[in-house]
Amino acid sequence: MKTRSENVSIPVGDQAMAGYLSRPADGGKYPGVLVFQEIFGVNAHIRSVVDRVAAEGYLALAPEPFHRTAPGIELGYDQVGLARGIELMMQVKPAELGADVKAALDWLTAREDIAGRGIGAMGFCFGGHIAYRAACQLPIAAAASFYGGGITGYGPGPATVDLTPGIKGSILCLFGENDSHIPLADVDKIRHALEVAGVRHDVVVYPGAGHGFFCDERPDYDAAAAADAWQRVTALFRDELG
Repeated sequence: MKTRSENVSIPVGDQAMAGYLSRPADGGKYPGVLVFQEIFGVNAHIRSVVDRVAAEGYLALAPEPFHRTAPGIELGYDQVGLARGIELMMQVKPAELGADVKAALDWLTAREDIAGRGIGAMGFCFGGHIAYRAACQLPIAAAASFYGGGITGYGPGPATVDLTPGIKGSILCLFGENDSHIPLADVDKIRHALEVAGVRHDVVVYPGAGHGFFCDERPDYDAAAAADAWQRVTALFRDELG
């Protein structure tokens, strides 16, 4: 499906948050999906994912959670980019991030070209955590969390995993067996929390895969795991969003 994309501005209180929007080019109505970045910004890779989601028949939006401290930043997958991304991530305040995510959801939901049974969310690493937390706190019909870091404990307040009973939709969590940032013990905690809460879920651990296995610009890219993950995500959105 052909797509068209644009840079958009999303109001958040008295501020404006940039976002990258891609949608089918035919001008029809489609379900919406929020795409949350890694710590490297809404860079070329994230934009390619947004375009790929749109090509499946969705209005896909990647909001920019670093808009308060480093608007428009795009980082590379090297040590310099990693260090800067971690620095920016640590500056994000949970309350502000929550406001940003809700603003993006409200902005997308209010569009006249939105259809379907609900809004989906997906994200990678830092964004995988955002997608999981959004599913806990907002009306997200289907979420896909790729190697979401810090879900079992990050920042002030309750750990995101403790908010799991708030998930009303379905969630897919994707991890690599050899992820040096997310121990398998943390994956087990997430799986257990989902089971206890009675959330419709699937937790997948790819044998031999490392952190960032979906991104073909990263050393840990795993083509087989990435392909399987994409099939699972598109099936999830197809079944849950319409």
